[in-house]
Amino acid sequence: QVQLVESGGGLVQAGGSLRLSCAASGRAFSSYGMGWFRQAPGKERQFVAGITWRVGNPYYADSVKGRFTISGDNAKNTVYLEMNSLKPEDTAVYYCAAQRGGPAYDFWGQGTQVTVSS
Repeated sequence: QVQLVESGGGLVQAGGSLRLSCAASGRAFSSYGMGWFRQAPGKERQFVAGITWRVGNPYYADSVKGRFTISGDNAKNTVYLEMNSLKPEDTAVYYCAAQRGGPAYDFWGQGTQVTVSS
């Protein structure tokens, strides 16, 4: 059983910053990559950022490029999302996800709420 646990969400004013963390645990689990998604009320879940451990280069949704930074530790199955210059439209539940062996995300966390006030 693989578990992903997110932390670091909260309420912040527009222009502020937050840092999300996610740790994956499970017997003999080694992820191919990890990423972050978000879902705003009434909207579909959307990709935010991801990183593939073997390649190492991060990739981002256009809406967060230049403001968000994903990083992590492959050995610890841990991923972070540094969010700067936050906007009210960034308000959503943010989910951590892990890839077992390919491009699909196989495991998901419970989510952490991020609220950006104007």
